[in-house]
Amino acid sequence: MRPIRLPEPPSGYSGMPEIFNGGVHGAIRRAVVIGNGFAGAENQSFGLVRALGLLNRLSIYRVTRPRGGISEWLHWLPVSIHKKLDNIVRRLCGNARYESNELGLSNVFEPDARRIAKWARESFEKDGPLLVVASGRDTISVASSIKRLAPENVFVVQVGDVMFSLRNHRMLKIQHPRFDLNRFDLVITPRHDYYPLTADAQRQIPWFLRRWVTPREPPGRNVVLTVGALHQADTTSLRIAASDWDAELTPLPKPLLVVETEKVPWSRPKSLIPCKMKPQNYSRTSFVAVAVVCTLIFESSLCIIPYDLIFSLSLSGNCPYGEDLAKQLAAMLQNVLWSCGTVRISFSRRTPEKISKFLVREFSTNPKVEIWDGEGPNPHMGHLAWGEAFVVTADSVSMLSEACSTGKPVYVIGAERCTWKFADFQRRLQELGVARPFTGKEDMTDSWSYPPLNDTAEAANQVVTALAQRGWTIRTESPEPF
Repeated sequence: MRPIRLPEPPSGYSGMPEIFNGGVHGAIRRAVVIGNGFAGAENQSFGLVRALGLLNRLSIYRVTRPRGGISEWLHWLPVSIHKKLDNIVRRLCGNARYESNELGLSNVFEPDARRIAKWARESFEKDGPLLVVASGRDTISVASSIKRLAPENVFVVQVGDVMFSLRNHRMLKIQHPRFDLNRFDLVITPRHDYYPLTADAQRQIPWFLRRWVTPREPPGRNVVLTVGALHQADTTSLRIAASDWDAELTPLPKPLLVVETEKVPWSRPKSLIPCKMKPQNYSRTSFVAVAVVCTLIFESSLCIIPYDLIFSLSLSGNCPYGEDLAKQLAAMLQNVLWSCGTVRISFSRRTPEKISKFLVREFSTNPKVEIWDGEGPNPHMGHLAWGEAFVVTADSVSMLSEACSTGKPVYVIGAERCTWKFADFQRRLQELGVARPFTGKEDMTDSWSYPPLNDTAEAANQVVTALAQRGWTIRTESPEPF
């Protein structure tokens, strides 16, 4: 009699044949990313999908908000309420007079929870379960609805959005105090998002606001805590970047110091109020009062207090700096230039023009310093691959997370100015030995190293473990994208 041969195990993460992992329909071969149109948030989802080996079987959807005018004040509202108010304002003021700033994402569809859930159910027999990865507060409703409509056909991961920006403002936690985290299969969020539960944080919150601040409970079994943000700067991508930027960066004198700046704290948007209503002053106290009253009116089903926003207004930003810190940075760089072969300075898309112009004036004539002017390909990944040390402003969790994943020296400027959970994040980096304060007294020829942060890979392993508990696995053999 001919022996019976079991199928060979897939090349994915599971070491068992599919027949023992939920049957022939237990292998995930495709993924959906639901983003909010902001690189900082979406990069986390792409990083996770990349680590799971599903980038070539990926569909992308984006939840978008109205832009411009009074909409810049309304990002703490649920998307549905925000859009309704936007329509009202446009009717009152006229579209031609209403300032807007579209994201230019017309080639990416808005997510329809019912259609995605229906697709997951109907394609389950042929393609197996669907992995859904959502990032940012605005995606919560869609992601949880997909889970509710197709619970047996999808695995939903909600990734915490750690980027702090008034253009994409998030809460202390991505969920409402009464929002059930069990609506997701897995929630991945930085450890400092649970800072509000600490005694130090509780002392900073007024007693009448504590019931509205999230999270209110310790992380549950389906919550995965990371040190920083997820990202795509893994070994493979850095190896590719090293090859792509070899011709430009290899000939540079060494050591190569990379300086990356993010943004400055919130400033009132110009022409914020539509039509001819232009109040001259908006007090912080009045804005907090409006947030509280609105929350009390709409109650838990509609909105929550953006406590990070309250803190940014009451404490002048979570990592506040302006031209004063830029001047300090310039002075410190001048002090360490003697020990550098080359200094490469790059600005993010959110670095204010006055900051970038100041640094350009200071260093444009220095032969050791090169400044990326925003033209041509972004050298960020090349800098991560070829840089031998990094100076990063404290306000960017994403940039710091990527730099600290290289194992190379990372120096932070402005960490002492951080407050609230961002101060907790900075303390954690220093405790782990992956970052040090930038003092301007460093000798860049003296290198040091540490076990790199590996949040993305560790989060991917947690996803695989959670899938295994459902009898599912990841299969990366996907010859054609859908």
